[in-house]
Amino acid sequence: MSNPTETAFLNLVNKHKGILYKASRIYADSLEDREDLQQEILIQLWKSYQNFKGNSEFSTWMYRVAINTAITYLKKEKKRTNNQTDVPDHFEVQSEDYNPAKDKQLEVFYASVQELKSLEKAVIFYFMEGMSHKEIGDNLGLSEGNARVKLNRTKEKIQQIIKKSGYEF
Repeated sequence: MSNPTETAFLNLVNKHKGILYKASRIYADSLEDREDLQQEILIQLWKSYQNFKGNSEFSTWMYRVAINTAITYLKKEKKRTNNQTDVPDHFEVQSEDYNPAKDKQLEVFYASVQELKSLEKAVIFYFMEGMSHKEIGDNLGLSEGNARVKLNRTKEKIQQIIKKSGYEF
């Protein structure tokens, strides 16, 4: 039986589960890696949930945890241990509502995003979530102007990668 804290946590995570899917889709290549990364993000969210004070939106906090986890997780992926004793093992996020594999454009887009650097991936992730240049900058410690330039350059880079792949939108 889950306690009220776990229930509140899971309700919030399920409400914003798109963040989990997009972060794992941008940072991990295979389905297995994406599932592993989603689990890792959930674990980190749970571990740090007690520190969430509600000073920001839950979704904003969740973005930060998801991106930071994705970046560090991928760096140490091969060295990781499976020590998850202090984390409830029954967290289950409702499954995805759509199947990107059926959408060729999304597949090509995500494949091109795989070639970006970590910061570029974060910029695109936040942009996909509809954040303003100021919000992107705030989340990544950049000025609004710098975030705008970074986003434009990253979009151009994605277009170049897609062109090289020979795919036409």
